[in-house]
Amino acid sequence: MSSWPTHPFTACPVSPPEPAAGEPPALDTLMCSLTIPGEPLSARIARGAVGSVLHAYRLDPLAPAAVQVAGELVAAAWHLDPGRSLYLSVRYRDDSLRLSVYDGHAPHAHPRLAAHCEARRRAALRLMGAVVRACDGAWGFGESREPGGGTRTWASLPRSGAAAYLGG
Repeated sequence: MSSWPTHPFTACPVSPPEPAAGEPPALDTLMCSLTIPGEPLSARIARGAVGSVLHAYRLDPLAPAAVQVAGELVAAAWHLDPGRSLYLSVRYRDDSLRLSVYDGHAPHAHPRLAAHCEARRRAALRLMGAVVRACDGAWGFGESREPGGGTRTWASLPRSGAAAYLGG
C-alpha cells in the first residue's frame, strides 16, 4: 500500500506581491537575526547590521538610538562572556523596535555570585540604559529560553521616542 497522498499538490503557495518600487517593506516583516563572534569587533558588526536593517525599512530616524543600543548590548555580552558566539535579534512589534542579545553566560546558582554578576551586567549597560530611558523605552535581562541556556538581554525602543532621540 502506498503512503503517497491520493491528491497530489496542484500548486505551490502563492507569494505575497512585492512592494511597489520605492515603497518600504511592511514593518511587521522586520525580523532580523544574526550570530556574531564574541570578539571586540562584534559591537561594530552589530551597529552596522542594525543600521542597514533600519535603512532598508526606511526607519533611519531610529538609527542613532538603535545603533547605540545594539552596540552596547553586544559589547556588554562580549565582555561578560568573551570568545563565545552571540546572537542578535532585531524585530519591530507594537510600534517599537526590539533588540535582544543572547550570550552563553548562564545565571549563577549561588545568590552572592548571581547578585555580583547582575551588578556587573547593569554597570556594563549603564550608557545603554540612559539611551533607552531617553527614548521612553524599557530594558532588562534574564535567563535565556534558547537551547543551551545563557542570558538574554533586551531593549525596547518606542518608535516615537527613538525617532526623537538626539533631537531627530
